[in-house]
Amino acid sequence: MAAAPTASIVDMLLGLELTSANADGSNRLSIEGFAVGAGVDGSRQLSIRKVEAASLRFASGLHTLEIAQVALHDVVAQVQVDDGRARLRMLRAATAELSGVKIQGPVGLRGPAAGEPQDGREQRHAWNLGPLATADGTLRAEIVDAHLMFDADVTLPIRLGQIDFGDATVEHVGPDSRMGVSEQGIYVDAPNGRSYLYQFSAAPVAGVEFEKRAALIGPLVSDRGKLQLQQFAQGLLGAGISSGGLGLTQQARALLARTAIAGDVQLSDGKLAASLDSHGAQADLVGRAQGRNAVRMHSKAVGSGVTFAMPSLCAQNALFSADRLRLACQEITGSLGVEFQVDAARMRLDAALEQCVLTGVECVLE
Repeated sequence: MAAAPTASIVDMLLGLELTSANADGSNRLSIEGFAVGAGVDGSRQLSIRKVEAASLRFASGLHTLEIAQVALHDVVAQVQVDDGRARLRMLRAATAELSGVKIQGPVGLRGPAAGEPQDGREQRHAWNLGPLATADGTLRAEIVDAHLMFDADVTLPIRLGQIDFGDATVEHVGPDSRMGVSEQGIYVDAPNGRSYLYQFSAAPVAGVEFEKRAALIGPLVSDRGKLQLQQFAQGLLGAGISSGGLGLTQQARALLARTAIAGDVQLSDGKLAASLDSHGAQADLVGRAQGRNAVRMHSKAVGSGVTFAMPSLCAQNALFSADRLRLACQEITGSLGVEFQVDAARMRLDAALEQCVLTGVECVLE
């Protein structure tokens, strides 16, 4: 089916603008087993055995959603007709199969301002990074730093959701350095002194156990400190990310621009909830025992962005809400890739979902 008829149907039912993801402007829509009956409150109920569509592109402000192919099975929809105009109010599907899903746009992360009330909506969309609670893996970094006069290979083991800086290694030519965390931030003790990779704006910091000295007053560090990933990340996001660049010093920003990272982390089962501007999303990650939800991360320069890949995503009880839209799903499986790009303290998201299967899908438009 040509782009214009498909767009007309979507405009009529959803009130959304639709274009094609193809350069030639074409997209397709097919329907099998279509029936119409009376619903409640003067609405109409549609039942469809199968709906297939291809090359779809939705836009909302600076954000876009592209879907190469989608197939919905056993669909039931409620359509309200007001003043001769039909609008979708509810849609359910037993299963949905998607491929080539792409989401792009800027990301704004903001915590509540000082004195701002915490209403019910904010609570539902609070940050929860439960899958980090008992995560295991290893992060590796390569730092090219002319200021410290060495190139360093850093290894950070993650055990049960914790980084113990006593187990971290910083290898380079000459005597090795040490990493740790103090009340000022996360540091590297190099032969020519201490440099901070990340500097805290204030202490105490959630999820951080600071270094300990060997004596009340003395230069020796007996314990390099520890970092609980879930509490630390939730505290960072809950405080809000300002346009100042995460509170990084100029030295730290310059260092991260010359830092490449790679890592493999096995996430634990648990609730994942995110607050992005006026949007909210949450889901329960499951399947750790089967090796699901393992994350690979990569970046040639952390200061410019990071890429995450999850080859075997498995989540249940997923919920997404934005404005008048509520989308729920009993289970999601597929392959997920996410890239965060940073430019002049602005962050952009590029996410791709391949060969994704959703079960128990429900969409409600208020």
